[in-house]
Amino acid sequence: MALAVCLLFDARGDRAVRRLWAQLEEHGIPTLLTHTHGRHVPHVSYAVFRTFNVERVLAAESALPPAGPVTLRFDAVGLFRRRRGALIAASTPSLLGRQASVVAAGAATGAELHLHYRPGVWLPHCSLATSVSRTAMPVLAAAAFDVLPLEVVCDRLVVVDSATGQRWALPHGS
Repeated sequence: MALAVCLLFDARGDRAVRRLWAQLEEHGIPTLLTHTHGRHVPHVSYAVFRTFNVERVLAAESALPPAGPVTLRFDAVGLFRRRRGALIAASTPSLLGRQASVVAAGAATGAELHLHYRPGVWLPHCSLATSVSRTAMPVLAAAAFDVLPLEVVCDRLVVVDSATGQRWALPHGS
């Protein structure tokens, strides 16, 4: 179980990723569409906390200063360890700065940050597939490159319980 602070996509970006998930599922590649509780939505996680107090994290993240909408440009496909496939977004100074603020706010509550979300290590991405076999990697790449480049606007920030899919909207957007 983990708690994630996530940017959610505009309607166009959400539809594009959901279509891509469905296409990959048709090819037998498991995606977030069918992973765990089945309530996943297209997103980019700023932070994932392994241990946490939900109320404290919500209060800390809600206290961050307002941020305007974030435009993300996905122009690459990546494969992470443990065979996870993702769309990779360009990093910008403002995106990296906001991610560091989100991490610091959550960590100040005593929440333990997952090591891949440390500032300077984090790679902004939208997860596609949870377990890509070596033979399916070219299929995933070809399908993803059919939708790239993809530009999405994120103006909603939520906290998500990964075990249940429960979401709490944060008041200041991205």
